[in-house]
Amino acid sequence: MTGGPWDVTPGCGRDCARHARPPVPAHTTALRGAAFAAAVRRALADGGRLADPVRLRAHARALLSALGVRLVADGPLRAPSTGPGTLVVANHISWLDIPALLAVDPVAVLAKREVGGWPVVGGLARRAGTHFIDRTSPRRLPHVVAGLAQLLASGRSVAVFPQATTWCTAGAGVFRRAVFQAALDAGAPVRPVTLTYTQEALPTTVAAFCGPDTFLASLRRVLAARGLAVRVTAHPALPPGHCRGRRELAALAQHAALGMSPNMPAYHGS
Repeated sequence: MTGGPWDVTPGCGRDCARHARPPVPAHTTALRGAAFAAAVRRALADGGRLADPVRLRAHARALLSALGVRLVADGPLRAPSTGPGTLVVANHISWLDIPALLAVDPVAVLAKREVGGWPVVGGLARRAGTHFIDRTSPRRLPHVVAGLAQLLASGRSVAVFPQATTWCTAGAGVFRRAVFQAALDAGAPVRPVTLTYTQEALPTTVAAFCGPDTFLASLRRVLAARGLAVRVTAHPALPPGHCRGRRELAALAQHAALGMSPNMPAYHGS
């Protein structure tokens, strides 16, 4: 169902996802698949304990390792603060983005409601304490922003994907402004984050999850990817009161995360 306040038309389709290096042999793919299934079973067996930060980070790293994905982290996600939590705003490429962020710093995640119904990932996301939003209801938008502000004000750090959809590269799309109002209301710092994927140091779109793609098709590509690595780059935090409003805050965060000019206005909707 589309047409909600956060829905956008993806600029990428299934054909955007391509290997930059030759796929690994079939037996390696099968071994990774078995290791991934075992890692998922261990995580699900933790039940409610999965939301514990230490356990969540360990499970996220185990999932990436089972898939043959190397994690490179440049800095923590949470900004040093004794008050509100940090609003972590990242570009969105793949379902792998969530375990990659959690493997660096197990913050809460705000995700679209559909993620909760995905095979494997949905169950893990629910047990990890993910907060789901209904993007199809405009009336829910103020409630989501208010709830996010309350989480931040309570000291919880939350990761969101303001592009509202996935793109095959880190420099595409724009940041929608609604979630930035929550940071302003809570007096919370905003940490822009860039997620990039490479295969043996070559830029790759193999992890992209776009258009009519399915989770299982994407999983098969990832399992077969040679030398896949994800880099999580945390940029300097934008402190509370740094900007005049959510429009400017979104534009500055977009510039940091996507490499776009800070003078480029963010999406004109909410």
